[in-house]
Amino acid sequence: MKVGEVARAVGVSSKAIRTWEAAGLVPGAARGPSGYRAYTAADLATLRFVAQARRLGFGMERIRGLLALWQDRGRSSAEVKRLALAQATLLREEAAALTRMADELERLAAHCHGDARPDCPILDALARPADHA
Repeated sequence: MKVGEVARAVGVSSKAIRTWEAAGLVPGAARGPSGYRAYTAADLATLRFVAQARRLGFGMERIRGLLALWQDRGRSSAEVKRLALAQATLLREEAAALTRMADELERLAAHCHGDARPDCPILDALARPADHA
């Protein structure tokens, strides 16, 4: 399979695959006589693993650790569980931060007349130093 075919099969862009290869997250595919990358079934499985980990919000370094655990058949599932729960905690913290931001924007919008007047409490709040917001 070529990179475009693999990207479609995995559900990511060709650029994502090239980025993962350049970062050393996944090994570069062998190149055929035409110079195109030729992916194997094993490459496809690894790329699917990485894509799914990315969809779950894991960063490159944590994916590197997950890949090592996935490839180590003597691994402890306790370590995998620890990483998964740490990621879940991180995602919940990020979700809470996003909720706080949305709440603040709604609070600011509630004070905005939203009419033809130039006064805008939203812009005023954005212009204030962070410790006075």
